[in-house]
Amino acid sequence: MSLLLENFTSPALLFFLLGIAAALIRSDLELPPTSSKFLSIYLLLSIGFRGGQELAHETLRPDSTAVFGLAVASSMLIPIYVFWLARRSLGVANAGAVAAAYGSVSAVTFVAAGTFLDRHGLHLPGYLVAVMAFMEAPAIVVGLWLARRAGASGGTGSWLRHALTNGSVVLVLGSLLVGFVTDEAQAEGIRPFTNDLFKGFLAVFLLDMGLSSGRNLKALWGAGWQPFALALLLPLVNGTFMALLSSVTGAPAEARFMLSVLAASASYIAVPAAMRIALPEANPGIYLPMALALTFPVNMTLGIPWYYWLVS
Repeated sequence: MSLLLENFTSPALLFFLLGIAAALIRSDLELPPTSSKFLSIYLLLSIGFRGGQELAHETLRPDSTAVFGLAVASSMLIPIYVFWLARRSLGVANAGAVAAAYGSVSAVTFVAAGTFLDRHGLHLPGYLVAVMAFMEAPAIVVGLWLARRAGASGGTGSWLRHALTNGSVVLVLGSLLVGFVTDEAQAEGIRPFTNDLFKGFLAVFLLDMGLSSGRNLKALWGAGWQPFALALLLPLVNGTFMALLSSVTGAPAEARFMLSVLAASASYIAVPAAMRIALPEANPGIYLPMALALTFPVNMTLGIPWYYWLVS
């Protein structure tokens, strides 16, 4: 209970809830249209660069290798069972998009979990940034493959290439590489940008996410109760299962915690961008608010302290 109450006093979460409240009371509060994209780019760049700096000091160990393998396996297996659950109520195309979203990850949830670790004086292993980045593409590929195999027509062009060259994936991996090869003394010069401003930009971004969540939630009402049930239960089921299963890796609690958060989260940046091109018949009014307006708040309020308690 103390972990839950502590999480509710986080400025990032409170700004997110402020955004939801503003949307529900139909306030005219809004951020400039381009700011959301800039903040997304900044957060991904900063996460990748800082992770690369940490990765430069990591050594390959059996536990980190096991965590990496388990993460990639989950990003390929979660879409399969989610597709099976969602197909009957949402249709093939929507089920494929939902499956990809829940197999993939939310970078912002990852960041929020990292700040949660900071508050407890724990260190985020740098290799987990690479783990997060590598979980994006397999989930998108499996979700699209399941939808195509079940009869969805899909869009034009190479959907496999688009999944692998998605902007979010390229930015995180590219920033990770830049951080990895950058000299530590030179990295110190941009530390005010990548580190000191990070929590402030995160708060502004979550305010915008709250506004978007509150508005998108209204569009989901017409889809019935099934999307609500899936979006509320899937994160807790996936995160709990991963928290328990990850004990076999022998990894420290903070790595298992972050792995649980990744398994519990759902993508609302990379996957919607890929689905618009590769699976345009899927309705973003269903899979986007499921991930953003329902699953994201569940993880921010209940999930993060619960997964931390489990691995601790």
